[in-house]
Amino acid sequence: MLSDAQKQALLQIARAAVASQVAGAPVPASAAGIPLPGASGVFVTVKVRGELRGCLGTLDPRWDLGADVARCAADAASADPRFPPVSPAELPEVSVEVSVLGPIEPIDTAAPGAIEIGRHGLVAEQGSRRGLLLPQVAVEWGWTVDQFLRRTCLKAGLPADAWRHGATISRFGAEVFSE
Repeated sequence: MLSDAQKQALLQIARAAVASQVAGAPVPASAAGIPLPGASGVFVTVKVRGELRGCLGTLDPRWDLGADVARCAADAASADPRFPPVSPAELPEVSVEVSVLGPIEPIDTAAPGAIEIGRHGLVAEQGSRRGLLLPQVAVEWGWTVDQFLRRTCLKAGLPADAWRHGATISRFGAEVFSE
């Protein structure tokens, strides 16, 4: 569990990284003086006026958590292929959300309680394809467990029912916090 001070530090890092990326300045590397734990992964969501403008992250942390948040925030603001980069004019309307992922564990999707909407995020993998949806996505869209599984497979570029035909499904918890 992250402390309030750690959450604030990560949000400040994310905001500074977005601002730097938009301005074309070097992205800050980490949180000076704030000890941060490791994580299984991290995702940063960028919204403009409450609307999604980018969400990117990693399941393969490379640096410390602060540096991963900075890199993911900058990428979410500029490199999410679904959206144009955030512009300088939009910067005052930007809000950021950070999702720090807990351990990722393969599951049997048929086991009762294996997936709890709002508690678990999902990863679908098959061959070289992998897709992830954060726990809050299923809540925001009002999905059932079956819809969540289908959408995660689609996110991986797999058939919607790949979870029934050999794709590995893993779950994770996430600590999610925003400005």
